[in-house]
Amino acid sequence: MTRSASITRNTAETQIQLSLNVDGSGQPDISTGVGFFDHMLTLLARHSLMDLTVRAVGDLHVDHHHTVEDVGICLGRCLLQAIGDKRGIHRYGHFTLPMEETLATTAVDLSGRTAFVWKVEFPTEKIGEFDTQLVQEFWTAVASNGLMNLHCIVHHGSNSHHISESIFKCLARSLRMACAIDPRQPGIPSSKGTLTG
Repeated sequence: MTRSASITRNTAETQIQLSLNVDGSGQPDISTGVGFFDHMLTLLARHSLMDLTVRAVGDLHVDHHHTVEDVGICLGRCLLQAIGDKRGIHRYGHFTLPMEETLATTAVDLSGRTAFVWKVEFPTEKIGEFDTQLVQEFWTAVASNGLMNLHCIVHHGSNSHHISESIFKCLARSLRMACAIDPRQPGIPSSKGTLTG
């Protein structure tokens, strides 16, 4: 059975259609109107081996904030729906990833409870026209709507593009590990018998 989900979210600020196949092959089909964000979402799909389709139309005449945050909301909700009761998954995922001069470590727990720890500093406020603070906003939305613990630490880095790229790739790998099926653990990986909160 393929673990997949789709969501449509329409507000006064954004109109988003997002589909996710956790058991895919890393195929991206992304269009948000924000070039750098499209690039990051493409990396996320490729390195998580999840198929990700995003169609987003947002109030870009204001700024990129609503589009980026609302895509994060949709992604978190789709991931939560796709993995269901989490039976048989590894639950935990972690990775340390070098990206040129940058080194990032991320860890996730698909626990059904939200916690977010972010120890990241960007040397610039912008990557082209993209606000670097939106990287945190995106992952905050994913964590809170995906009901997961998400920790992200950038140990060092001097290029904002590389820092963002390292985070997206690293979290892709962590999520890939956490969502993977564990052949030794067919049940729900919790002593409580549930991962719904």
